[in-house]
Amino acid sequence: MYAVIRDRNQQATVRTGDVVMCDLLASAQPGETVTFDEVLLLSDEGNVQVGAPTVKGASVTGEILGMRKGSKLVVFRFKRRKNVRVKRGHRQKYTAVKITSIDA
Repeated sequence: MYAVIRDRNQQATVRTGDVVMCDLLASAQPGETVTFDEVLLLSDEGNVQVGAPTVKGASVTGEILGMRKGSKLVVFRFKRRKNVRVKRGHRQKYTAVKITSIDA
């Protein structure tokens, strides 16, 4: 069984036991549970339910593992012959969530 969920501006395909990196939930503490109510697609042994836009009555429950940082992104701005060179870095913060159950 798997589901496609929407968390703010991202979509993720999840199964029970998967660890998903979600956008930062600043107030969340490790060990708390979080519920994703926006389930876009639900599949169970070949039986596929597609929502319009979401599947009615479906939800995905997960446990928060902690905060993580993503890989470093390097942003480099360069203009030739103008002596403009700006190098900036960025690491996005994520919340790691372990999927515990998918309810139809």
